[in-house]
Amino acid sequence: MKYIEIKDVKRKLRCNPTLSEKLLWKYIRNRKLLERKFLRQHAIIYDHYEDENFFFIPDFYCEAEKLAIELDGKVHDFTKVRDVKRDEILTDMGIKVVRFKNEELINMPTVLAKIESYFHRNDNDPVFERKSLK
Repeated sequence: MKYIEIKDVKRKLRCNPTLSEKLLWKYIRNRKLLERKFLRQHAIIYDHYEDENFFFIPDFYCEAEKLAIELDGKVHDFTKVRDVKRDEILTDMGIKVVRFKNEELINMPTVLAKIESYFHRNDNDPVFERKSLK
């Protein structure tokens, strides 16, 4: 796909988020999670040939941490082989991939702690006290 087409795909995905994506986005947007910037539906180009780009669009991506977050709904029960290959390609690019089943979001403190566990720590990290997650 060309860059303009990729942009259209990203826009379509961002305009039609799943309930799970909306829920997690509430907690990670605007640098709410240890001041890390996350993007929704950010295209990661992994290969190209002539004017064709091959890319993945994870649900969320943090460039500073090279961390992709995927929320797996029921459809992923049928795409496991494809998901494994996709994760291998991203890992080979130095991108960590963390996957959550939609049902896991019921325990948001655990989900956020798992995401944080993938962060590189530095002295500039703010002290993070998780407020009530209501």
